[in-house]
Amino acid sequence: MPFEGYNPKAMDHFLNPRNTGEVRNPTHSASVRNAACGDMVKLTLRVENGLITEARAKTFGCAAAIASSSALTELIIGRGVEEVRGLKNSDVLALLGGLPEGKEACSVAAEDALREAFK
Repeated sequence: MPFEGYNPKAMDHFLNPRNTGEVRNPTHSASVRNAACGDMVKLTLRVENGLITEARAKTFGCAAAIASSSALTELIIGRGVEEVRGLKNSDVLALLGGLPEGKEACSVAAEDALREAFK
């Protein structure tokens, strides 16, 4: 079975990703590639008065990468820039309820995109 080990929450984020696409006229953006597996994430954000008001992701990759990008957007919308700077892929994994063994690294592209967007 191709999705063995994925919990229902991670599967929901993969099958029904949130906040996909691109923010029109973003204030921040980044495109990153996970060198280990080739997953790619483009993250676009709108920041107003220090808060992330809109976040969208376009992800080319495996189920774990898609779910992680979706979860990241949910984690950051409505939060302050300084607060989200401290987020890590472990926060994404916690929101998803974990990923199968060997797929945790796929959440790193989401964290990398967030870091890159605020460089």
